[in-house]
Amino acid sequence: MKIAFVGKGGSGKTTLSALFARQSAADGAEVVAVDADINQHLGVALGLSEREAAAVPALGAQLMEAKEFLRGDNPRIGSSTDMVKTTPAGRGSRLLRVGGDDPFHGEWSVAVAPNLRLAVSGPFGEDDLGVACYHSKTGAVELYLNHLVDLAGQYVVVDMTAGADCFASGLFTRFDLTFLVAEPTMRGVSVYRQYRDYADGYDVALAVVGNKVTGPQDVDFLREHVGADLLACFGASGYVRAAEQGRFAPLDALEPEHRDVLRTLARAADARPKDWTRFQQQAIDFHLRNARAWADKATGTDLSAQVDPEFVHGPHALAAVSA
Repeated sequence: MKIAFVGKGGSGKTTLSALFARQSAADGAEVVAVDADINQHLGVALGLSEREAAAVPALGAQLMEAKEFLRGDNPRIGSSTDMVKTTPAGRGSRLLRVGGDDPFHGEWSVAVAPNLRLAVSGPFGEDDLGVACYHSKTGAVELYLNHLVDLAGQYVVVDMTAGADCFASGLFTRFDLTFLVAEPTMRGVSVYRQYRDYADGYDVALAVVGNKVTGPQDVDFLREHVGADLLACFGASGYVRAAEQGRFAPLDALEPEHRDVLRTLARAADARPKDWTRFQQQAIDFHLRNARAWADKATGTDLSAQVDPEFVHGPHALAAVSA
């Protein structure tokens, strides 16, 4: 399953995405956690020191190498410079699998626990300030997801940029399920409404996770404003507070009711049907939109020719490539 955590800044989405990734790995799943937020805090939330987290290679800095690797022998892509962040996989492309023998799951990510690796889009550098938007970093994440075949018992958990910023690209369609973390406040539910409205028409599966919930009144407030989209609520946690103060403890110390919440999220993700046809068609749709809007002109290439109408994404394609 490909899973996103979104929400307004300060809602706790990084905390919950880290806890979800750790719990899923502890329960035996293979997990890749991806920090795609402009504020890069997921590594520390997973238990790395600030120094260790800063040393994780940035996918955004490997963009040209990533394009060259993923292009493989795809005859529809003349060179890696013709690839853009929305370029879909096709026959001849290199497909990825969680834990595979490839640079994404090797030198461009790090192991942080058994069954759990961390990849990061990367922070802004001095050369980026004032001249680049953050989507130049998340483009590598979008290409990674476009070429990834995730199988049963595997999760890719992406901590997304805050608010509705991810709608500036097709990245928001790359997930089987999106968890929107909402505090029981008017600002918290307003981000939910904005996200729901922007995602309307794109077949995005959305579930709300209440956070910093202090009692039944908070639950009632969230249910009043988000209705049936409310999946579970995470309350005040001494474990989380201690981690925020620098006292990181083993996951066994997390309150049982909060571990139950994380497993509720995992069950909701596992219950989602895997629709590879929809996944590939969404990639194609956004690729063609980008091509018309700016990418054809930027590359000097007709990028619609990169679409392979006979390519069928998913496990069978991965098995064929592996063979």
